[in-house]
Amino acid sequence: MTVNAFTAAVLERTDRPAIGSWLMSASAAVAEAMGHSGFDFLVVDMEHSPLSVATAIELLRALAGTAAAPLVRLASADPVRVKQVLDAGAASVMFPFIQSAEQARAAVAYTRYPPAGVRGVAGMHRGSRYGHTRDYLRTANEGIAVVVQLETPEAIDQLEPIAAVPGVDALFVGPGDLAAALGHIGDIGHAQVQALIARAAARARAVGKPIGIVGGDPQMVRRFLDYGYHWCAVSSDLALLTGRAAEWLEVLAQRQRPTGGASLY
Repeated sequence: MTVNAFTAAVLERTDRPAIGSWLMSASAAVAEAMGHSGFDFLVVDMEHSPLSVATAIELLRALAGTAAAPLVRLASADPVRVKQVLDAGAASVMFPFIQSAEQARAAVAYTRYPPAGVRGVAGMHRGSRYGHTRDYLRTANEGIAVVVQLETPEAIDQLEPIAAVPGVDALFVGPGDLAAALGHIGDIGHAQVQALIARAAARARAVGKPIGIVGGDPQMVRRFLDYGYHWCAVSSDLALLTGRAAEWLEVLAQRQRPTGGASLY
């Protein structure tokens, strides 16, 4: 059985927390550049990015030549799309908006061949290295990593039963949706949101389940790490690109601004 790169580089890491980022641009070149930048993992986002299965394959190919472990976030717990993504070569998948242990069990089943699950069987696809992975059908179930997202207070209330579902390898808190569900949309720094984020980390650690999260900047990620999160993503390829662009434009604007006068822009 092939070692799962995400499990080895992120979930089983003990020397330090794993740090990653998000891929939103749908660009293989950007994914490859991010993969060479030192991140432990990168999330191929099929939920809030214009990624088809074919485009996701190109990003996975780009990341394969880098040290960053890929994690594919699906748009929903759709068994058809799960099957397609696994056949496309994804070995680690994240399911958004899981609200209960029952939904978590269904998500895991979509990643498993019968009798453990309901994944459809094909003899030729990228996931099996086009048929060259020996005993793929027999060993594939154990090689898939499943991450489930908790994005509402109700989901976090169910953290322990969700974490106990066989086949759930890790949890992930979605702070943006959690803030919205608490009535603080766009404000993940709100005290009520932060308190629930901190409690989720403590409860996951109490049951021994790796838990991750994403923050918009290093300061927020440091706060999450202090709460006890095992793995954290910081920002995204597009946010890093636009943020640096804005920063440099501001530097140039300051240099061209006459003393005591208005900006040239």
